[in-house]
Amino acid sequence: MKMKKPTLAGAVTSVALVVLALALVPPAFAGKGKPSGGGGGGSSSLSLVLSTDANGNGVANWDDTITYNVSTSATSSPQVKTACYQNGVLVLHADAAFYAGNPFAYMDWLQLTSGMWTGGAADCTATMYYMTHKGTATLATLNFHVDA
Repeated sequence: MKMKKPTLAGAVTSVALVVLALALVPPAFAGKGKPSGGGGGGSSSLSLVLSTDANGNGVANWDDTITYNVSTSATSSPQVKTACYQNGVLVLHADAAFYAGNPFAYMDWLQLTSGMWTGGAADCTATMYYMTHKGTATLATLNFHVDA
C-alpha cells in the first residue's frame, strides 16, 4: 500500500479537530483565567501581525494571513487560540503554540478563511493562554475586526 505524504491542509484539519474537542470540555474543568501554580504570572502582550495583506490596505481582511507577536514572562509554553464570528456564528477556530522549540512552528500563522467562512467581515478574539493542571490560564486577550 502506498503511503500518502502528509499535507499542511491535513495537519491544520487535525489540529482544528483536536482544538474543537478541547473546546467542548465541560466548563467545570476550565481554569479561572488567572495564572496559578508553577509557570504563570508576570506580564504578557499579544498583537496582530499581517503575514499577507492581499489588497495592501494594512488591515486584516477575509483570506489574509495573520500571526501574532507574543510576549510573556510566564515560564509555561504560551498558546494562542483564535475565534472569529459572523453574526454570532463561529466561522473560524484555530490554536497555535508560540514557544521556543515548538515542533509545529509552521502553524504559527492563520489564514482568515474556513469552510464556514467563505467571505465577508467577522469579529475575532485571540486569547493567549497556557495549560495548567486545573485547565487554562489566560495571559492576554486581543479583539480585532476582519474586513470583507
